[in-house]
Amino acid sequence: QVQLVESGGGLVQAGDSLILSCVVSGGSFSQYGMAWFRQAPGKERDCISAINWSGGSIYYDDSVLGRFTISKDNDKNTMYLQMNSLKPEDTAIYYCAAGLLDTYPNYLAAYEYNYWGQGTQVTVSS
Repeated sequence: QVQLVESGGGLVQAGDSLILSCVVSGGSFSQYGMAWFRQAPGKERDCISAINWSGGSIYYDDSVLGRFTISKDNDKNTMYLQMNSLKPEDTAIYYCAAGLLDTYPNYLAAYEYNYWGQGTQVTVSS
């Protein structure tokens, strides 16, 4: 079966950086559209960044644009989220997601993704 394993979360101070990793096994990694979602307590799970199967189309939510960078390494079956200039409002559980998306998916929608990681907590203090 397809499995996604996240790592890299932790407790940091505002302005610090973290790199999240999502290792995919059991599937055709290079064919997946992938995304990073985050969910703060009491809030909906929101897509903050997405990347299509080829890496040629990338999306960032305005809240992270210019600070976060999404990437994927097909040789390592791994997706990354480099997070710089972290803010307290970035505090959330971060989830990676993957799926065989159609040509024109609603890539912001959780239902488009079939496979999910377990989530990793990112906490940013002031």
